[in-house]
Amino acid sequence: MKKLIFSLIVLGLGAASTGSAQVKKVVADKIVGQVGDKIILQSDIKNAMDDIKRNAAGQENIILPTECQIMEGQLIRKALILQAQKDSLHVSDDELDGDLENQIRYMIRQYGSKDVLEEIAGKTVYQIKEDFRENFRDRKLSEQMQNKIVESIKITPTEVKAYYSKIAKDSLPFYESEIELSEIVIHPKANKDVEEYVSKQLYDYKKQVEAQGPKKFDQLAKLYSEDPGVKENGGQYTLNRNDKNTWDPAFLSAAFKLKEGQISPVIKSQYGLHIIMMVSRSGDEAVVKHILRIPPITEDEINETKQILDSVRRKLMDGSLSFGAAVSKYSDDKNSKFSAGSKTGRDPVTGASTTFLTIDQLDKDVVVFLKDLKPGSYSVPQVAKDEQNGQIVRILYLRNRTEPHRENLKEDYDRVAKRALEGKKNGALEKWFKDHIPTYFISIDKQFASCSSLDEWRTAAAGSAQARNN
Repeated sequence: MKKLIFSLIVLGLGAASTGSAQVKKVVADKIVGQVGDKIILQSDIKNAMDDIKRNAAGQENIILPTECQIMEGQLIRKALILQAQKDSLHVSDDELDGDLENQIRYMIRQYGSKDVLEEIAGKTVYQIKEDFRENFRDRKLSEQMQNKIVESIKITPTEVKAYYSKIAKDSLPFYESEIELSEIVIHPKANKDVEEYVSKQLYDYKKQVEAQGPKKFDQLAKLYSEDPGVKENGGQYTLNRNDKNTWDPAFLSAAFKLKEGQISPVIKSQYGLHIIMMVSRSGDEAVVKHILRIPPITEDEINETKQILDSVRRKLMDGSLSFGAAVSKYSDDKNSKFSAGSKTGRDPVTGASTTFLTIDQLDKDVVVFLKDLKPGSYSVPQVAKDEQNGQIVRILYLRNRTEPHRENLKEDYDRVAKRALEGKKNGALEKWFKDHIPTYFISIDKQFASCSSLDEWRTAAAGSAQARNN
């Protein structure tokens, strides 16, 4: 197993979970491995490899695992499941149903609608869920067992220093200049007269559709909707009543008040004004179409918003208002509203979420303002675009800025500590497997005879065979 063990556990679990995005699976034709009473099929290996290739499509510098590594991941997973059952670990039906529901929603979004998903799968959504149920339960059990093995593992400062001292200096990662940045974002509110004018236009679209039929809705959506996705899907989306983290609450609530073929009154959401048409509905699932219009923002509204943020900035600078309190009170950005406005990204070394960002992870408007900011200072209000291309006004708070540097304990202790902790967990997992592999019945097909990473498993398999013969 060596140093691969921890990543292979993740790989094994990931392949099992993401594989559900591929609806049609290859029929099992051969058992290629076994741990206790848990079997591994040839199709398990192939499907896992196909899933990983599909998920990696379009990504650069991705090193795909070999079949040997996939096989080891499967063996690890089966051993964890077997031990989890012996230790009476449990996955509740509610937890499992929640995961299955989330997976089905993801697949419906991927395929465009529930009907298309069911057509491609040749099964109902209920049947698809049941097909995945055992696999999802096994995944949750193996995760629980893995967590149980390492849950007591901690790392001390002394261990971190010892770990760091063993790293060759020329192997230490080099970090570009990084910043910690927070923001307060306000969406300027459209003038009421302008909003009323746009609302009247949407009511006119509604009358045209009610007079001419659903095809007119598609035509009007293509002509007038300001939803960026309308070109791809004609304004059609699949909703789930319980998917409140994805959809605007006002939009979701209005949609589920409609009957099939009915069109809503004008609805105001965080994105603008809508009319919604119910296409079809089944329980908590619904297919809808909508037309989005965004009332234009004038310079007057932008200037009013700037004045609000100017006042906030003065309070921040004189210390009468904390940045976290200002974010909570004023910011409209739901992504950072509950993290004191912090912008986050992925650490280039560990892949974990981090508040330290490189310049290339920021939008160009932010970069322009950073030139005049020092750590601890606030920008003047700036006008920018959000992810939906709508206008926003924001102020930036530069919390910290690092210079380009080779990794060191003073500036990068948390990063080093995370790696040291993962290494210690990895060691605990290796020891656990070395202790437990010999206690299981293990069988590995001869097609994997050339996989040196499976030597420990083969030794255990040989021991199992010898025990049976005796």
